Amino acid sequence: MPARVLQVNVSNGGVPKRAVPEAFVGREGLAGDAVNHPKVHGGPERAVCLFPVELIQTLQDEGHPIFPGAVGENLTVAGVAWGDLEIGDTLAVGDRVVLQLASRVEPCNTIKAYFADGNFKRIKPDRAPGETRWYARVLHEGTVRPGDEIRGGDPPATIAPAREEEGPTR
Repeated sequence: MPARVLQVNVSNGGVPKRAVPEAFVGREGLAGDAVNHPKVHGGPERAVCLFPVELIQTLQDEGHPIFPGAVGENLTVAGVAWGDLEIGDTLAVGDRVVLQLASRVEPCNTIKAYFADGNFKRIKPDRAPGETRWYARVLHEGTVRPGDEIRGGDPPATIAPAREEEGPTR
C-alpha cells in the first residue's frame, strides 16, 4: 500500500487540531489553521507539521490517550518510512504539493494531556529521533486531501515548479 495522507487537520490555535475534508497548503501553512505561539510554531520553515498514524497506534498501545490531530500535526500520514526520514528530504503529496522536511519538532507542554502521566517528552527528537513529528517548508503549493498519495524524493515531472496554484491566504 502506498504512503498516503490519512487525515488533514487544522485549528484556530492550539490542540487538538480537527479533521477537515481538504485544505490549501501555502508557503505559511494550511488555510484555516492558526498557531498560538508563532515564535516556535508556524512560518515558512515550520509551515506544515506531519506525524504518522503508525506511531499514534504505538503510543496508544503504550497507554497514551493520543489520537490523530492531538499533537498538532496538520497531516496525519500512513505508510511513510518514518525512521528513514532526514532533514532536506522532499515529499510530494497529491497532485501538486511538495514539502521539504526542515526540522524535527520539539514537543511542548500543550500536548501533555495526550500522554500518560503527561509524558510528552516520549516523542522528543533527541530521545527518539525516528518517533517524533516533522516540520516541513512548502516548495509547491496546492490542496491536500485524505487519501492523497505521498511520494518521496524529487518532485515528479508532472509538478510544474514555476507555477503556483492560487488559493486562500492563511
